[in-house]
Amino acid sequence: MTQPLRYGINVTLDGCVHHEAGLPPDAESMAFWTDELRRSDALLYGRATYELMESAWRRPESGEWPDWMHASEVAFSEVMDPIRKYIVSTELDAVDWNASLVRGDLAAAVKELKAQPGRGISVGGVRLPAALANLGLIDEFTFVVHPVVAGRGPRLLEGVREQVALELEERREFASGVVVERYRGV
Repeated sequence: MTQPLRYGINVTLDGCVHHEAGLPPDAESMAFWTDELRRSDALLYGRATYELMESAWRRPESGEWPDWMHASEVAFSEVMDPIRKYIVSTELDAVDWNASLVRGDLAAAVKELKAQPGRGISVGGVRLPAALANLGLIDEFTFVVHPVVAGRGPRLLEGVREQVALELEERREFASGVVVERYRGV
């Protein structure tokens, strides 16, 4: 049995997935994303997402989290910082932050990762998940839908060539109006 590959992302009502287009994170949504991280043993990112996440959530060299971080953001960082990370990139020569580069045949590399024992692999980003969806490798999709119309920016799974049939597994609402929808591929 293979471990599941789970894609999770914040998305606006008009399908925008730009990280600045939704609502600012609140304690409830940060707790949700922290729990999502705990479901996996590894993270799979492309270069842009890796660099974005590292700049926001890596423990500073001082070892102390910045004063501006809310307790829920510190909790998220504490979970994310030590997790094993796999970075798909042809542009980077090296990575750190508990990370390894993934090169060559994407399908073969991800199938190999999924075959390893574990609770699951979380994938994030924009372009990489579309490529993985085209390969039929994503087992679960979690969309955290923000009640905002962004009007611009990259779109959810833009570039997927074929229909991906999904079955709703969970739906819940946050006090902020955000709706979490979790789907399983069928």
